[in-house]
Amino acid sequence: MRVLSLSGSQLKKGNTSQLIESLNEQIKKSGIGDLKVKSISLSGVRIGPCRECRKCMETGSCVVKDDFHSIARKMLKSDLIIIGSPVYFHDVSGQVKNLMDRTYSLWHDRQLKGKKIIPVAVSAVSGEERTLETIRIWAQAHEMKIFRSVSGHGYKKGEVLQDKKAQDAIESAVRDLIGEMQSAD
Repeated sequence: MRVLSLSGSQLKKGNTSQLIESLNEQIKKSGIGDLKVKSISLSGVRIGPCRECRKCMETGSCVVKDDFHSIARKMLKSDLIIIGSPVYFHDVSGQVKNLMDRTYSLWHDRQLKGKKIIPVAVSAVSGEERTLETIRIWAQAHEMKIFRSVSGHGYKKGEVLQDKKAQDAIESAVRDLIGEMQSAD
């Protein structure tokens, strides 16, 4: 199974990245066979907004030249996509929103259909439910299979790793993933 983890934080080693890395580590320990995990931080990655030019409907791919294409290729090769975002005013970060909007070019042919997804959100205090909802609605539009969401709280670097509910959510998500893999065999 190929796993692609995307952290939408501007902080490469911030709480969002750390929570995703904790999830990745639990997946690696799960015993799932033929596992390949790739992590990408969207910090410093150039993903511009969708221009709504609709040329993707004609060409089959987005015509905007930036780093989106490399990430889209990795998404298409993945069986499980983990998308994490810090909470910015009770929603996803701009980088995550741009990425989601740009996948409109993949939506016409339902290229992400059937991919598994685990949405992740990290807030200092609140807003993670709305952030997770944004990711889930995007995934539903692409007809992806949503596993349990994972959220946590942390303001200072590393605080999210002390969040017991976040660690419990990771364990539940990995348990569900293992169950799905076993039932597919």
